[in-house]
Amino acid sequence: MNCKSLFAVVGLAAIAGSIAFAQPAKESKPAPAQPTKPAAPAAKPSGQPEAGMPGMTEQQMKDMQACMEAGTPGKEHAELAKCVGTWAGKTKMWMAPEATEPMTSECTQTCASIMDGRFIKIEVKGDMGGMPFNGFGITGFDNVSKKYTSSWIDNMGSGIMQGTGVASEGGKVITFTYNYNCPITKKPATMREVHTHTSPDAYTLAMFGADPHSGKEFKMMEIAFTRKSSATSAVPTTGTR
Repeated sequence: MNCKSLFAVVGLAAIAGSIAFAQPAKESKPAPAQPTKPAAPAAKPSGQPEAGMPGMTEQQMKDMQACMEAGTPGKEHAELAKCVGTWAGKTKMWMAPEATEPMTSECTQTCASIMDGRFIKIEVKGDMGGMPFNGFGITGFDNVSKKYTSSWIDNMGSGIMQGTGVASEGGKVITFTYNYNCPITKKPATMREVHTHTSPDAYTLAMFGADPHSGKEFKMMEIAFTRKSSATSAVPTTGTR
C-alpha cells in the first residue's frame, strides 16, 4: 500500500469511527440501581490505535510514520536550498567530438525553493546557437532511494529528461545520469552531467553525451556559473542547470 492509499484508508477509518460514536443508543428499560464501584481501567485490545486515530491499526500507524519520514526534508534538502538565487552563466558548446572551437553564449539561471523546501525550481534563459533558449527543471532529493532526482524540459525539444544524481564524498561534485530519446537516432540515450563547486559563489556544470554517429562520448557543453548577488554566500549542492 502506498502513502496516498494509506492516508485514504485512515480518513475512511476516522469517518467510520465518528459515525459509530454518533449512533444513538437503543431504548431500554432502566436497570435496577446497583451500588457504585470504582471503575477498573479498560484493557487496551491488541493492535488498537492510539487515542485520536479511531480505526487505525498498529501496522497502519507504522506505515504512516514511514511515509512521513520519507517526506521530511533533511540535510540534502538544506543543501539544495543554498542554490536559491540568481546566477550568471557563460556557456561553451561543442557539436561533435572533433570540434575544437566551441560556440559561446551567456544565460541567466534563477533557482527557487518550492514545496516547503523539498524541491528546487530552476529556470534558465539565454541563447543557444543564436536561438532563444528557455529551460525549466525540478530537482529534489529522494529520501527513499537516497539519490538526487531531476526532471528537465526546454524549448529545444518535446521530451522530458529524467535523471538521478549521486554526490561525491564531501558533496563538492554531483554526477547526474539523464535518460532521454535521441532525436537523431530515434532511440533511448543517456547523458552525464557533472556539477563541480569551485567556491561558495561559483560552480561549473559539464555535460557529456555520446556522438549519435560514432557512439563516442564527448563534452557537449560547459557552463560556468557565478552568483549575481553577493548577499548570500553558499555552495549549491545540486538542482542547477
